Amino acid sequence: MNSVWTKDMDLPRFQPLKGDLRTDVLIIGGGMAGILCAYQLAREGVDYALVEARFIGEGITKNTTAKITSQHGLIYDRLIKRFGLETARLYLQANQAALDKYRELSQDMDCDFEEKDALVYSLDGAEKLQREAAALERLGSAASFQPELPLPFPVAGAVWLPHQAQFHPLKFLRGIARGLRIYEHTKVLELMPGKAVTTGGMVRADKIIIATHFPILNKHGSYFLKLYQQRSYVLALKGAPDVGGMYVDERTPGLSFRNYNGLLLLGGGSHRTGKPGGWKDLEAFAQRFYPGAKIAARWATQDCITLDGMPYIGQYAKSTPELFVATGFNKWGMTSSMAAAMLLTDLILGRENKYARVFRPSRSILRPQLAANATEAVAGLLTPTVPRCPHMGCALKYNAAEHSWDCPCHGSRFQEDGSLIDNPATDDKKEMGRARGGA
Repeated sequence: MNSVWTKDMDLPRFQPLKGDLRTDVLIIGGGMAGILCAYQLAREGVDYALVEARFIGEGITKNTTAKITSQHGLIYDRLIKRFGLETARLYLQANQAALDKYRELSQDMDCDFEEKDALVYSLDGAEKLQREAAALERLGSAASFQPELPLPFPVAGAVWLPHQAQFHPLKFLRGIARGLRIYEHTKVLELMPGKAVTTGGMVRADKIIIATHFPILNKHGSYFLKLYQQRSYVLALKGAPDVGGMYVDERTPGLSFRNYNGLLLLGGGSHRTGKPGGWKDLEAFAQRFYPGAKIAARWATQDCITLDGMPYIGQYAKSTPELFVATGFNKWGMTSSMAAAMLLTDLILGRENKYARVFRPSRSILRPQLAANATEAVAGLLTPTVPRCPHMGCALKYNAAEHSWDCPCHGSRFQEDGSLIDNPATDDKKEMGRARGGA
């Protein structure tokens, strides 16, 4: 179950840390966000080091569908209503600046960068699409409502945003990571103010960036309440048509479409981690609408979801002035990773950044999703079953589709033998027990 991006792909490899280290900035996490932070800091001449517990690009980055767009579902009409026109405009500008930066960096790089139009469609909600198109127009975007799409089922229309992009994420990561100061197989065991204890030695740093997908430090920031995780699934279909753009359903769960190298990447089936799911519905859709297509690859991915639909990028908590975070990308990890790298570089260098207040992690958490997250956590803690997640003690659910044990509270995942797959847990689960059920 490997993504199409990993086929015949050799990323640069880096030695583990051996001994103590002193640096100005420590970056924890070698996915797209962490690597881009390292790249931006290196360009600024900052002394930095990045540590990765496994290999760079081995986590969520390798499983993305790699759409680079500032169109994140039907978000802008909602942002205007909830936060005002200026916040919505800044959110759009931050993501458009991220897209422009990818375009600039990809010019001299073999990463299959292609300009594509992005479209958010609805099966029955033409009115909400028209409101979103109008909101984007108010923000200065060239978006418009499109009544018809080249998809194999009827739709109410779509919001069309031109001049977005797609690429090969691991080819891009390969190009950007070369020459950076990276230590692989260097796991952080303990994090304290100004220092991190790793498997390779003590790292002392003036500032620390946590770019580990789900933040690994529980003592500050309440991220275990402010985030939850969703799984979703992808089929790569050979023999399916070229849809000519990037399409996403405005609903959850819904379907997404984009092409790559003669394949149609069909995504969907989103659900909270630890709940039932899998590829079954995608397979049924492919059989119905693309009966002549063959499944060339399948994989799943996991995304951190925030309370208000915007990422948390900035100071980790009010009580940690030298600790920073980038998380909660809400399935839009490519532009969010770049926006995070540019914003955090400015914050570390003491420069003003107009986007800081939009992504500030300490903004209000009084949202309806907070109650849902808390309810799920309480239910997980009170469920009288084993095994339990080493993160915060919630009951794990067996995932029959992927043969894993998943935590419905915060999204940690483990192989059947207890080996850690996805954080926020940082250690393997040593005793898994034999009971299976739930998911």
